[in-house]
Amino acid sequence: MTDIKHGLEVLQKNVKIAPSKAGVYRMISKSGEVLYVGKAKNIKNRIVAYTHFEKLPTRLKRMVAQVDDMEFIIVENEAKALLLENELIKRFSPRFNVLLKDDKSFPMLMIDLNDEYPALRKFRGKKNDKCKYFGPFANVTAVNQTLDFVQKAFMLRTCRDSVFKLRQRPCLLYQIKRCSAPCVGKISKDQYQKSVNETISFLEGKNTDIVEKLTEKMQIASENTDYEQAIILRDRIKAISTVLSGLNVEYADIKSADILGVAEQNDMFCIELFIVRNGQNCGNTTYFPKQTQGASKEEILEAFISEFYADNIAPKEIYVPFITEDMSFLEDALNSKIVSFKKGNKAKLLERANANALAALERKIVLNSSIKNNLMELQQVFGLPDIPKRIEIYDNSHIQGSYAIGAMVVANQEGFDKKAYRTFNIKNTEIAGDDFAMMKEVLKRRFDKLTKENKPDIILLDGGVGQLNAVYEALAGYDLEGINIIAISKGPDRNAGKEFYHMKSKESFSLEYRSALAFYMQTLRDEAHRFAIGTHRKKRAKSVFKSRLDEIEGIGAKRKRDLLMFFGSADDVAGAGVSDLQKVRGISKKTAEKIYNYFHK
Repeated sequence: MTDIKHGLEVLQKNVKIAPSKAGVYRMISKSGEVLYVGKAKNIKNRIVAYTHFEKLPTRLKRMVAQVDDMEFIIVENEAKALLLENELIKRFSPRFNVLLKDDKSFPMLMIDLNDEYPALRKFRGKKNDKCKYFGPFANVTAVNQTLDFVQKAFMLRTCRDSVFKLRQRPCLLYQIKRCSAPCVGKISKDQYQKSVNETISFLEGKNTDIVEKLTEKMQIASENTDYEQAIILRDRIKAISTVLSGLNVEYADIKSADILGVAEQNDMFCIELFIVRNGQNCGNTTYFPKQTQGASKEEILEAFISEFYADNIAPKEIYVPFITEDMSFLEDALNSKIVSFKKGNKAKLLERANANALAALERKIVLNSSIKNNLMELQQVFGLPDIPKRIEIYDNSHIQGSYAIGAMVVANQEGFDKKAYRTFNIKNTEIAGDDFAMMKEVLKRRFDKLTKENKPDIILLDGGVGQLNAVYEALAGYDLEGINIIAISKGPDRNAGKEFYHMKSKESFSLEYRSALAFYMQTLRDEAHRFAIGTHRKKRAKSVFKSRLDEIEGIGAKRKRDLLMFFGSADDVAGAGVSDLQKVRGISKKTAEKIYNYFHK
């Protein structure tokens, strides 16, 4: 009771000095911990609301009881308050804020209008004002489907510029009628630009009569006995018609909107996001906010909108299952209309979003329950003091010592934490191929960056007693208190399910064949193996495209391209004399001598 009284006294004191303007406020404990970060159109009014203690939910009552100080930051408008709030939440991770951990970026389609023959590509990242963007798409599947039908309908190139400029003949996409092959002049610049304009109009939902126009062109081509062109136009019409006929009429009158559904069970929440652009469903994705104990659906929805659209461009409209007190603030901050519907087609869309959120949440709860059961059994069987919260699994991959990498996979009480995965390029080339030595290097580099926040409860190794001893030897100088190291080796005939487990504290043992825990441990090991092999293959594939010219100082991308276009290959460049090298545009005598000397000395 004393703490509550003190907290209310702190709030009452700050009400007198709080500004009556838009801004951001922080609740701070006696230890200096930031308990909560919030925004308000009128900070003073918001602090007054906290003083009505009996009306607060239990979660915020606990927060008020811990408040010892407050800080305020005045900003110019709601938009800046939203951005500042999000920045401070990310910096401090306050335990009374609902946190949106899933800060994924969405894929888009992009056309670079600077190019002479613009390509249509998938895109993520920071936008360039000179490019045209379409989307966002909720997932890679949605963007791939759109890219697929746009290729069929408009035949724009999708290749990299470096490939485009070096082509001598059309690629396979031209043969299967998915590219018009501007690289080798199979289409004029003007005709290609028309295709680009048609693509932009179509993706923006403007060109509604494109099928009629293409039909007229097909008839003219047929009358002129240009049957090859007529067939190409026919295939384009078919592709576009298929897409148009497949559009869902319920999205037809929606220009730009996100549809949000909310579900709650057992103090867990799920937000389902459907993205609709130009009458097309661009996919849906699911979010599970953190630190939601004691929060209401209203608070969860407001927090999601605040954090999500601080990092993503808001559409013209946001459909929500209910309107809350702070929605007007968010509308002003986002310059977006936030609306709800009780009847009609759009109300049905919201019902569907809610149903999807509930189904996803139920799956999540079942999965979490299964993982928790496995972790509880793991604690008992392996004799651990506590239920593990963070498990790190390690594996190596190489081909006879080449392209050697180490991989770390992380699992927690919710499943695999893919954002925490790490790869290690083996720096000491002399040990590449020696699994024991490689693992030592990887673990040392990992433990050099060990913190309280990322300290593992379990290190799981793919190997036997030798691997286990090697790791203990490598980590002899580090604090291993609370860290359990387990090695997992293949069983008889390398049979999955009959693995042996090795620990310093007990004799080697195996788990019950095909038990839930055995399967869980196999899954952990296999995920590390999959990640290590995948990373190794990417590294190996990347090396295939690396030219010997990349190693010559002063030879950048442009000079490399000019040399390869003139001579045809790196081997031909290597065999050229100084005088021949000087014939290439931009290659001076000094540069030619440098290239010649590199290959001949």
